[in-house]
Amino acid sequence: MSREGLASAARSVDEVKTVVASLTDDEWSLPSGCVGWTVKDLVAHMSSNFKEVVEPSPPPSEPLDLPAERVMDLLVEPRKDWSNAEVRDEYLKYCDGAVGVLAALQDEPLASTVIPLADLGHYPMNQLADAFAFDHYCHLRIDLLQPTGPVARGLPAVDDDLVAPAVGWMLTGLPQMQPGLEQQLDGSIRLALLGAGGGSWRIARDGDAISITADAGPADVTVTSGAHDFVLWGTKRTEWRDACTIEGDAPIAEKFLDALNIV
Repeated sequence: MSREGLASAARSVDEVKTVVASLTDDEWSLPSGCVGWTVKDLVAHMSSNFKEVVEPSPPPSEPLDLPAERVMDLLVEPRKDWSNAEVRDEYLKYCDGAVGVLAALQDEPLASTVIPLADLGHYPMNQLADAFAFDHYCHLRIDLLQPTGPVARGLPAVDDDLVAPAVGWMLTGLPQMQPGLEQQLDGSIRLALLGAGGGSWRIARDGDAISITADAGPADVTVTSGAHDFVLWGTKRTEWRDACTIEGDAPIAEKFLDALNIV
């Protein structure tokens, strides 16, 4: 999925550039859809990540053993005292260079080199493009823009090429991001996602792990949702019960979906 992820991330970056350049002072201070962050904090999160991709900070004297979400907070916190223009300009300074780095990671030997991403698991470096495709799609289309975010702007309609890499990253990360999640899976689930970026996947327990396969065999229960909605409820931004229908052994799905929280 990674070259597709690169294309999706590049599209979202272009959209973010347009939006951040148009934000008013009042809009920068609005609470975003990412709990605890203003619009400025949200853009600072995206800009600080890209800065680290292009110009990594010196490593700490002692390795940090922190959850990924806390690491993201630590990058945002120093930028809270920055002006809106400084946050905007940092994003615009580094975004194209970061896309260039993600493009370089699609080629060997880097592409298949596996690296840890804090507590999120281990991934080949080419899949960082998928991670940023998800990150930008979610923060722009869900946390920043209406109807789920605070800012009103018009963007082109989503399509498979934009959404599928974001969904793909979520499903790639699901088996690794929550150690012990397999304990909440008492049977097999078919996840059927509709609309742009949709598809069908079978989620099942495999010993002490979770396996996810596309369109593979029958399942005990089917969970159906829109693909865009999956980005919302799969990350616990909204309640899955408001977006999903269940056919089959409902308790299997309910137990698993209540526990699911993709970062």
